[in-house]
Amino acid sequence: MIEAGIIGGAGYTAGELIRILLRHPEVNLNFVYSTSQPGKPVAQVHQDLLGETDLKFSGEINKEADVVFLCLGHGNSKKFLAENQFSENTKIVDLSTDFRMAANDHSFVYGLPEFHKEKISNADYIANPGCFATAISLAVLPLAQKNLLKDELHINAVTGATGAGTSLSSTTHFTWRDNNFSAYKSFEHQHLNEIGQSLKMLQEDYSADVNFIPNRGNFSRGIHATAYTSFSGSPEDAQKIYNEAYSDAAFTFVVDEDLHLKQVVNTNKCLIKLQKFGNKLLVTSIIDNLLKGASGQAVQNMNLMFGLDEKLGLDLKASYF
Repeated sequence: MIEAGIIGGAGYTAGELIRILLRHPEVNLNFVYSTSQPGKPVAQVHQDLLGETDLKFSGEINKEADVVFLCLGHGNSKKFLAENQFSENTKIVDLSTDFRMAANDHSFVYGLPEFHKEKISNADYIANPGCFATAISLAVLPLAQKNLLKDELHINAVTGATGAGTSLSSTTHFTWRDNNFSAYKSFEHQHLNEIGQSLKMLQEDYSADVNFIPNRGNFSRGIHATAYTSFSGSPEDAQKIYNEAYSDAAFTFVVDEDLHLKQVVNTNKCLIKLQKFGNKLLVTSIIDNLLKGASGQAVQNMNLMFGLDEKLGLDLKASYF
């Protein structure tokens, strides 16, 4: 069994990780470390787990764990690893932004399985992609892979309230978020850096603008992203490119149906739809921000790192109701 630990156990992504790992057939959840909740039952914070586990939050870490997931606030993973040493055999999956840019630490592999499966399988340290970056990268990277991005990219994406984490702010209170919609960090969102990095890795000469407008939706979870750019090929050409790109993808599917979030919420899936309008290709991409955009993808990466079927423990089902 893989002995797993979670650092920063009280947040949304940690809650999803706990739920998945408790049911994973090859994992024993060894500890869930939290500085704010030590000694408290995990199910008291993550109440969907009531009746399922007697695990308590720990104030100590197991330095010999086989894999550790870092669910800390951005900037805190680097600090934690500088202050806490794990075994040389411990694998690490970081869910923050701290190691996503290649310049930050070359030992961390960017964990987007659809495009880096071999590197992930041989890695000891994974930088798990951001939620917006996952949805958007999966929407546009097949074009970059074929050197077919010839123009600016225009992206509009909406995320649910859980994308902001558990810390309260003026824009996460129910009275503000309910029946409301707003844009934020237009053209400046932090995930633009990792999207740009991924594009350059596949199409080195791409230098056009990536115009990204992120939005807050009045729902709890999920990301609905649309991206469009110039494309001279036919709809059939686009379909072939994307089908080839995701022919062996475990969770990413190119579909013909119109997309909506209930098709992916509570799953590790990414669904993609292609449409051609004049000389523009419109790509729609949907994911669950807490699963394919965070914890589900983290477990998918862990499976690859340990030579397991990447789907193991991730047979999560969407529910319309």
